[in-house]
Amino acid sequence: MSMFAKVLCPVDFSDVSTTIAEAAREIALGFGSEVLVVHVVPIGTKDQIMNLPPDLLPKVVNSVVNSAEKKMSDFMVKHFPGVKASGKVISGDPAHSILDLSQAEGVDLIVMATHGRHGFNRLVFGSVAEKVVKIATMPVITIRPRR
Repeated sequence: MSMFAKVLCPVDFSDVSTTIAEAAREIALGFGSEVLVVHVVPIGTKDQIMNLPPDLLPKVVNSVVNSAEKKMSDFMVKHFPGVKASGKVISGDPAHSILDLSQAEGVDLIVMATHGRHGFNRLVFGSVAEKVVKIATMPVITIRPRR
């Protein structure tokens, strides 16, 4: 059994996700790992919800999740040929969702970007990798996107 039997690879479908996918696939090929690719639809704080009426929120989240599932399907076909890999779309606080999923799935390694966003989005989402690195009980490889 490989040291990294199961690798979790969080993606946001930005250009950076391609780089992260390449790294996760290389690790999978080298170690014979299974890859679980996850996209977290961020909901949680009132700021992220942008003051939507409570009755509208589930519809909006479902719509975003459905759209993300289509993207995930295409992403998996494009980036993980020849590797045992599956994609999953979940919603919640990104850092906590990644950490909870890694525990639930018995992940041995997390491969993620330090940040793929700019401006306001980076302020909101930039600390996800930092939180994951601080709290994760398994090794985390962070990859800084090329500028």
